[in-house]
Amino acid sequence: MNVKNIAVGAAVAVFAISASAQSFPSKPVRILVGFGAGGSTDIVARVLAQSMTADWKQNVLVENRPGASGMIAAELVAKSPADGHTLMLTPQTSLAVAPALYGKAPYDTMRDFTPITLTGYTPLLMVIHPSFPPKTFKDFIALAKKSKEPITFGSGGVGSSPHMAGELMAAQLGIKITHVPYKGENPALADTIGGQIPIMFGNLPVAVPHVNSGKLRGLANTWSTRSPLARDIPTVAESGFKDYAIATWFGLLGPANMPPELVARIQRDTARLFNVPATKEKLTGMGVDLVLNSPEQFRDYLKSEVARYSKVIKDAGIKAQ
Repeated sequence: MNVKNIAVGAAVAVFAISASAQSFPSKPVRILVGFGAGGSTDIVARVLAQSMTADWKQNVLVENRPGASGMIAAELVAKSPADGHTLMLTPQTSLAVAPALYGKAPYDTMRDFTPITLTGYTPLLMVIHPSFPPKTFKDFIALAKKSKEPITFGSGGVGSSPHMAGELMAAQLGIKITHVPYKGENPALADTIGGQIPIMFGNLPVAVPHVNSGKLRGLANTWSTRSPLARDIPTVAESGFKDYAIATWFGLLGPANMPPELVARIQRDTARLFNVPATKEKLTGMGVDLVLNSPEQFRDYLKSEVARYSKVIKDAGIKAQ
């Protein structure tokens, strides 16, 4: 094949990719969620799907495939055609936590997916039963360090973002706390409210109503900035622990090797749709802080998160249950 034919072939390929991005979507789009309906990831996915359906004039459907900390859905996406018609909205659990937690995953996070955008994050709250002595986060750290027995904390399950928040806190702040896993946040909340466990880490939208009602006290926000929904609850960083920050994030990805023009198109559309005032207000009201970064920025962030959680899980000796 001569140089001229190679050049013509390359031009045809580029044109085909560009045309594909412009004609997308040519059929219904699936957004897979590796967790049950009604959770924060599912809700964010459905807001996105509704907006995309109206904008793209094509059905965009959320498909819940719960199980194995989100790995079932992630594997399905990894094995799907890279044409943009199968996407995934996921927290860090599926991609940064589960592979290290289970010791093996049916995919490679950095090889088998195309990062599109980090849509946003939701802070976590450290909440305590009103009878638990600490009045401030510093009081809690002092108590934990002098306690002869580890203080227990609850979360919605092994490998969940709230679980990782507790383990990261123990590792970075040099305290001993013991995790009590529950099958979902609501049972963990019920036991914290009932006084069976003193502490719980929970997603902000789930925990805030119980703080506002007085059933629980908000001790700390795990993110780097205070939330508009919980302005009176200080961050861990405000108590002098500036290197500690963790939140539940929501990333949009597709299978590996998606055409760059198509990735850019989906990223632009997602950012535009989530910035529509009514949609943005709805997400903000759920405690979601929007990010909507570039595919390259999300890839770099994802790589750093994989490394961070792998270390936390290895150092704490956490195993899937």
